[in-house]
Amino acid sequence: QVQVVESGGGLVQPGGSLTLSCVTSGNVFSINAMGWYRQAPGKQRELVAVTTRGGRTNYIDSVKGRFTISRDNARNTVYLQMNSLKPEDTAVYYCNTNHSIYNYWGQGTQVTVSS
Repeated sequence: QVQVVESGGGLVQPGGSLTLSCVTSGNVFSINAMGWYRQAPGKQRELVAVTTRGGRTNYIDSVKGRFTISRDNARNTVYLQMNSLKPEDTAVYYCNTNHSIYNYWGQGTQVTVSS
C-alpha cells in the first residue's frame, strides 16, 4: 500500500510565507513526478507546481516567482515553499505522486491567507 501525507498548512497574513511538505511511503520506488494541486471552494482543482525526478519544474503562471517546488528523492519527499502569499492563494493543497502508471493523492492541507 502507498500512503501520501501532507503537512504545513495553516493561517497566514498576506505577504507571509509558508512551507508545505509531502512524504510518500509504502511499496513505491523510483517516483517520477511529484506535484502540488490546490482547490478553492467553488473552483476546479488546478495544478500549482510539478517537479520531475530529474529536477525539471513547472508552475502555474499565478505563482511564478513566489512559489518554489523541490524534492528529496532519497526520502520521497516534495516541498512547496510559498512566499508573498496572497488571499487568492487560499485553498486546500493536495500532493500528488506519480509512479509508473499510477497516481497517489494525499488528504490535503488547508492554506488560508487572510488579514
